[in-house]
Amino acid sequence: MSVAGTRYPAARAEAPLVVFDFDHTLYDGDSGGDLFAWLVRRTWWRTALALLIAPIAAPMIAFLPTRRRGIGAFVWAGTVGFHRRRDLDELIDRYVLLHDAQIRERLLPVALDVLHRHREAGDRVVIATGAPPELARAILTFVAHEDVPVVGTKVGPRLFGVMATRHCHHEMKMTMLREAGFTGDVAIAYSDSSADMPLLKTAKRPVVVNPKPDKVDTFRRELPPGTPILNWGIPSRGGEPG
Repeated sequence: MSVAGTRYPAARAEAPLVVFDFDHTLYDGDSGGDLFAWLVRRTWWRTALALLIAPIAAPMIAFLPTRRRGIGAFVWAGTVGFHRRRDLDELIDRYVLLHDAQIRERLLPVALDVLHRHREAGDRVVIATGAPPELARAILTFVAHEDVPVVGTKVGPRLFGVMATRHCHHEMKMTMLREAGFTGDVAIAYSDSSADMPLLKTAKRPVVVNPKPDKVDTFRRELPPGTPILNWGIPSRGGEPG
């Protein structure tokens, strides 16, 4: 893991573009889910509201076409009463500071070392995540001392709360990366998720890390022969140690 005060060479405009997913790639778990659970548990009535909408919202998360709405419903339950994205950003910063020790344990040292080496090499490194970008940015800045660009799910005011308005997921992840200015060929992409197949297939060198065991054959079938499938320290996940 890098330390505070690390200085990296400035990434050159023509340097290789390297994209990291966040959850289950750099972070052992679902960072957004952990945040939303904390938001909901802050008060009893938010918990009751989340339980009330769970029978409808929870199954929606399992399916790509409805995932954004399912996630957004729980974000709304945790933020109703707040009306600006800035309100959610302030809650995220508070959450990260309150859970520094727990988050530190979830960051994967092997993954952070790979991230560190790419930055030392002067590569253009970006995190592309389905979580709100402020969350991944706060975790990496406050806990891992890595100030890297983050592209993530956009949120905005909805129904007296804050909800996901654009989910950085599947093909939309590539669209949002390009819109954020990360153009040109993707040299290397690291991800655990089959939902990131568009990103992995775009990359000149895809690297699968910490995949679900039942998805390993899918990655081997869909990606070029010899694609590394690695495990960076999550015992319940698949991949070769590396």
